[in-house]
Amino acid sequence: MREFAVPPVVTIGPAANLTDPVWDNAAAAPDTVQFSRRTSGGWVDVTCAEFRDEVVALARGLVAAGVQPGDRVALMSKTRYEWTLIDYAIWSAGGVTVPIYETSSAEQVAWILSDSGATACFVETNTHQLAVTGVREQVPALEQVWQIETGDLAALEERGASVEAAEIDRRRAAVGAEDVATIIYTSGTTGRPKGCVLTHRNIYSDIKNAIPGLHNLFRQEASTLLFLPLAHSFARLIQVGVVTARARMGHTADVKNLVPDLQAFRPTFVLSVPRVFEKVYNTAKQRAHGDGKGKIFDRAEAVAIAYSEALDKPGGPGLGLKLQHALFDRLVYGKLRAALGGQCKDAISGGAPLGARLAHFFRGIGVTVYEGYGLTETSPAVAVNLQNAIRVGTVGRPLPGVTIRIADDGEILVKGDIVFSQYWNNPSATAEVLDIEGWFRSGDLGELDGDGYLTITGRKKELIVTAGGKNVAPALLEDRIRAHPLVSQTVVVGDRQPFIAALVTIDEEAWPKWLATAGYPETDTVAEHRDDEKLRAEVQRAVDEANKAVSHAEAIKVFRILPHDFTEATGELTPSLKVKRGVVHKTYADEIAAIYGG
Repeated sequence: MREFAVPPVVTIGPAANLTDPVWDNAAAAPDTVQFSRRTSGGWVDVTCAEFRDEVVALARGLVAAGVQPGDRVALMSKTRYEWTLIDYAIWSAGGVTVPIYETSSAEQVAWILSDSGATACFVETNTHQLAVTGVREQVPALEQVWQIETGDLAALEERGASVEAAEIDRRRAAVGAEDVATIIYTSGTTGRPKGCVLTHRNIYSDIKNAIPGLHNLFRQEASTLLFLPLAHSFARLIQVGVVTARARMGHTADVKNLVPDLQAFRPTFVLSVPRVFEKVYNTAKQRAHGDGKGKIFDRAEAVAIAYSEALDKPGGPGLGLKLQHALFDRLVYGKLRAALGGQCKDAISGGAPLGARLAHFFRGIGVTVYEGYGLTETSPAVAVNLQNAIRVGTVGRPLPGVTIRIADDGEILVKGDIVFSQYWNNPSATAEVLDIEGWFRSGDLGELDGDGYLTITGRKKELIVTAGGKNVAPALLEDRIRAHPLVSQTVVVGDRQPFIAALVTIDEEAWPKWLATAGYPETDTVAEHRDDEKLRAEVQRAVDEANKAVSHAEAIKVFRILPHDFTEATGELTPSLKVKRGVVHKTYADEIAAIYGG
């Protein structure tokens, strides 16, 4: 199939904007808890009415500070309650939010502030304040900077006392669906970040058409603990969805203490990227083997996957499989769910392929992962597996209101109200991806089956063509290798080379346990063991498993273990944990050359 369209279930009117649910919720359910706000004393509830009042108070402060309709206001902070509050306050004052990752470099901060023409900026910490101060001369339009941790929000609200609340009503009423809501700068796996201009219609249409098919997640009784960066469009859409559906949301950026936070908050669903799901699975597997319960876990894993696979077959799981599943639910699965807080039954995954095996494993233990696909330019969700329409191994059908077309070269094209209008100040880049009919060229490769389910097969620019002319999409191989508990990242190489090879990094959390199992001192480094036979044998098993999914010509023939893992700080990862292939190829050019005898 070359094209598949799903008609919209919700149409956004010309006067609608993203602040509408905040006011609707405060009027219809003022005492319903909308947020649980993290404080030093624990979680404190914020009702719908309280949130609306806080948004109004801060929006009045922005008006008093001189923010005009259409002004760009930057926001540089970790995921926290104030991020959401500021976002809605900017919109309510008629402004445009420009998110900046809190890990951004000075050069990135300067570029985003200057390119967007931001007149004001919120920062979280002293470090962020210094980053902005250090580039102030490069951003002449920037007039004001407020810091969350120093009490500037309270001062801004006091300043807003001179502004009538009715002014916020006037500002909100003047914002329509076609007005710009946010400019989100791509994390830049290649080149300088581009500002994606998203309107209120783009985002509102995306989430309003997704909610009916994900009722378990987006309903008043549901809750989620958001830990992905809100500067990323994926987390931002979930924020809007939770507010729209009047569910409960908490925020945390402390990923190292995520399990205790999940157990305290007890969400009914979580949002994550495949790397986190891989970590949960790998950690549980490794711990079980370390505690001498490896055989039990391995059997439980096999039963979970078989049970999930049987759910998609006529008649479902047989009696014997049901009995085994019930046994392991008591022995293993319940403990895994407890790590997520005990109430989590659903999850959303995006940003990269999850892999069918991992999806079946989680569904088999009682946590259904709804895998989806999208890009910042598409607000971001294009397709997702819905409650009544799941096909594991795919990213689902197009969301209502979206049309997907597969071009002759396999590229995924997208059309609908979710497609962005332009790259800010960059008409040439816009023309490269948007045609006159409104089709967006995603740069991703995919296939549609006869029922409209989309499978991602790779990235157009990442496609490897070997010296023998074989086209190889690296994603499939990389995803399978990363599934191994000891592996952190993988980059497949081989463009214009005689065979396919791979660069592999070792997971820092798994490394100490491997050293102990192998009988090596706990202070040993990966660099000291990268050529060790035991370590290479372990990675070879992961490579062999990955090679089963491809032809002999596409299989990895050689791999090299790198001395260090990829990190955002060293430049190989984006803030959303995507690998910057260009940086890896440049940094490890000698390693690649050595593979091919260069």
